[in-house]
Amino acid sequence: MAALPRLLCLLLALSTMACVPGADFMAISASPQSRPRLKTVLVAGDASIGVFDRATAALGNRLSGVADIQRFSATRAVVNREGAGLANLNQVLGAISTLNPRRGQGCLVFATSHGAREQGLVLAASDEFLTPAALDAALEEGCGEAPTVVIISGCYSGNFARAPMTRPNRIVLTAARADRTSFGCSAEYEYTVYDRCLLTALDNTATWREAHGLIQTCVEAKERELNATPSQPRAYFGESVARMPLPGQ
Repeated sequence: MAALPRLLCLLLALSTMACVPGADFMAISASPQSRPRLKTVLVAGDASIGVFDRATAALGNRLSGVADIQRFSATRAVVNREGAGLANLNQVLGAISTLNPRRGQGCLVFATSHGAREQGLVLAASDEFLTPAALDAALEEGCGEAPTVVIISGCYSGNFARAPMTRPNRIVLTAARADRTSFGCSAEYEYTVYDRCLLTALDNTATWREAHGLIQTCVEAKERELNATPSQPRAYFGESVARMPLPGQ
């Protein structure tokens, strides 16, 4: 993986704005009134700018009280100061594969970083990529048929909304189409465009489907301001969790 740092530099040079590199459970999740406590993994995959760590911290604050949270970061200062785990591939997949929600609980994985076409989401701490196949296997082991929400925020992340990730008990939200970049990976931003819209949607909607709709509208508006090629965020809603409420709703 020694070529990864060079790849990141090349792609970041192309655009400082684009996020480039870099059964019981089923019955519970089908009800819009259900409120499963979430076993959660939050991952900031790159340390080059602060937008990723700020997003995981903000989402962690919003989930406080309704989720058991493990946070991972590629930023050594965040690991040392805030007790986050190091966001290398082995640790991230290990945490997901051992989530083990109890009856009536669910899983949530949020990962934000640079993305590379056809490769996945950058985990810079180990110069590796989080791929849909590896994430699917970890979720199968750690969450099984529990209601599961996966949010992948990065360029070209639409591949995560396809098989093998598309299972009946899963909701998958991604920041961009599989062949499009997302935006906001720059030092002047507090969050990436998608992550800001995600956080806004979580404060103003009741279900994950509603949240996705608001995110799309929000992202489109910001991209028009930037005169950017639309990223077209993607989503998949499994049949057993199609009406799953947001945490705390």
